[in-house]
Amino acid sequence: MRFDIFTLFPEVCETYLQTGILEKARQHNLVEFHMHNIRDWTYDRHHTTDDMPYGGGGGMVMKPEPIFAAVESVLGSPPTCPVILMSPQGRRFNHKIAEDLSRLPHIALLCGRYEGVDERVVEHLVNDQISVGDYVLSGGELPALSIVDAVTRLIPGALGDPDGAWDDSHASGLLEYPHYTRPPEFRGWKVPEILLSGNHAAINRWRREQSLLRTFLQRPDLLQAQSLSATDQKALDQLKKSLDLPNENIPDNV
Repeated sequence: MRFDIFTLFPEVCETYLQTGILEKARQHNLVEFHMHNIRDWTYDRHHTTDDMPYGGGGGMVMKPEPIFAAVESVLGSPPTCPVILMSPQGRRFNHKIAEDLSRLPHIALLCGRYEGVDERVVEHLVNDQISVGDYVLSGGELPALSIVDAVTRLIPGALGDPDGAWDDSHASGLLEYPHYTRPPEFRGWKVPEILLSGNHAAINRWRREQSLLRTFLQRPDLLQAQSLSATDQKALDQLKKSLDLPNENIPDNV
């Protein structure tokens, strides 16, 4: 899979892309990362990429000319792959979007800065806008890296464990169960006995119950979107009864 990232600050992204799982995926030819500095497509001696907004107001706006020139020079006109703008106005990124993107052979990520990009970029160049949350960052580089990381993990062969990405939080619609490693006791805190039992069927049941419990306590909204099996629902009902919580804190619909 190929990622093209268009940014004013490629140095922000380069180190992260050369680290850990992303670097290993690149070495195994599972992904390609291509960084493009939008300033390279400016034509004045100051390499100007932004200007004051028409109508007044604070902040600066990224100019359309270098953005169009950069994207069309690399990807053609029209672009040969989806061009996604990192924007707080975009659809909120989640695991399902990561899955959809991981099935594509090629995507481009456009990183905004300042007050954003000229609206003509939105209307006539990008195909999609994605937000990583309901907050504003100084630029689109961190969101772009988040998307690259989340998508790469879902590409077959990118992780050492072929099923690893599908056990992660949100992959199944639930939060992931707790993990433990050596030593079996640390500062008097012991690893749950079930994990030391060697009974893999019992371990799997425990992990599923822990996922249900964690999701119920920390993200009950996720449970509302799930179609739980009768076994899951029974386990969840028992877990809810075992909690020492006021009744008003236990929703009936999960």
